[in-house]
Amino acid sequence: MQTFNSAMQHLAAVDDDWTRLIAEVGDCGLKTTPNREPYEALVRSISYQQLHGRAAEAILSRLLAMYPDQAFPAPASILATDPALMRACGFSATKVATIREIAQKTQDGLVPTLADGQLMSNEELIERLVKLKGVGRWTVEMLLIFTLERWDVLPVGDFGLREGYRLLKSLAEQPTPKAFNEIGLAWSPYRSIASWYLWQAASLYKLKPEKVAKNKSS
Repeated sequence: MQTFNSAMQHLAAVDDDWTRLIAEVGDCGLKTTPNREPYEALVRSISYQQLHGRAAEAILSRLLAMYPDQAFPAPASILATDPALMRACGFSATKVATIREIAQKTQDGLVPTLADGQLMSNEELIERLVKLKGVGRWTVEMLLIFTLERWDVLPVGDFGLREGYRLLKSLAEQPTPKAFNEIGLAWSPYRSIASWYLWQAASLYKLKPEKVAKNKSS
């Protein structure tokens, strides 16, 4: 079981707001899938983009049900599938095109195997994988955190992350991605763990804004 005691101690020492957040949320519950191939991780990430979790899960489940003899459809299987059948699962035309692009580029060698990806730096992977049509930096950053277990990644383009920070600090507006990147330097080398806590803050303090105000005035 992954433990993040050092990360929690580092973040709790940043300032009083972080001390409070760590105390309220408790142990870091970041869950990873370190044995998952980057190809599968990317397809799953695209499936969940811009959708409620349950809706995305239902759509992905319908896709997987089309390949009962495979734990996850191989790139060749995806490419052999009529795009209309993928659309019938609930995927948008854009997502179908992106998933097929990921499958094709996996066969071509652009998408690395898990073993090869583990040997590459964060920026090497980002530079390589954003070449995929429909795959942006955020998608690769999710791969870095949740599959490759890189603990110093800060997805500055993530709205929910910046919103969590805004609520934590009782700011009128979110910091810009550039400013957020500078702010996050204080959380290194555990910016992935900080990200997890800020995602929790986005939900925790949105539901209890009066508690934030109370804590700020005490």
